[in-house]
Amino acid sequence: MKRMIAFAGVLLLALAGPAAAAEIGDDGLHKEDWFSITFKDVAEDIETAADEGKRLVLIFEQRGCIYCRAMHEQILSDPEVSDFIKANFKVVQYNMFGDEEVTDLDGDVLTEKTAARKWGYVFTPTIVFLPEEAPEGVSVAEAAVATMPGAFGKWTFLNMFRWVHEKGYEGDEHFQKYHARIINELREAGRLDAE
Repeated sequence: MKRMIAFAGVLLLALAGPAAAAEIGDDGLHKEDWFSITFKDVAEDIETAADEGKRLVLIFEQRGCIYCRAMHEQILSDPEVSDFIKANFKVVQYNMFGDEEVTDLDGDVLTEKTAARKWGYVFTPTIVFLPEEAPEGVSVAEAAVATMPGAFGKWTFLNMFRWVHEKGYEGDEHFQKYHARIINELREAGRLDAE
């Protein structure tokens, strides 16, 4: 039992990484200055993203989430990752337990926490990729082209954004096969960081 507890502690420290000074908002969530602040009307946000030549991504986080902190400090702080996301996606942050008003694609007006429940999101971070055009009469969960529940390393994280950007969900190459192919290409090029 002691070994299991010690292992869990080491794993948590490894996931949390070095304690960097991350900006924390009043809601307790880590903030990126390039995240978009909107009225959280998902159809409107999809349209605004499209007008900017981007895709909409919703990211669910919660206060005190060590995986969210690791994502901000280790993944989103990497210019290769953040530059790609900023160039191609409009990111709107949601608080898994927040009370801000959200308008779902089907017209339901909810709070962030009831939206998370309705859409079935239970892990933080959860990253939700929306289609290029807002469909009518369906929820966000039904409209999402991909969902990334939980925290991952740099290449899995970045490759998911690339796969969605390339509309891999419309093709025959499943994300896992796409990711394996990219990892092999990175390995052959000598660019592979520890994943």
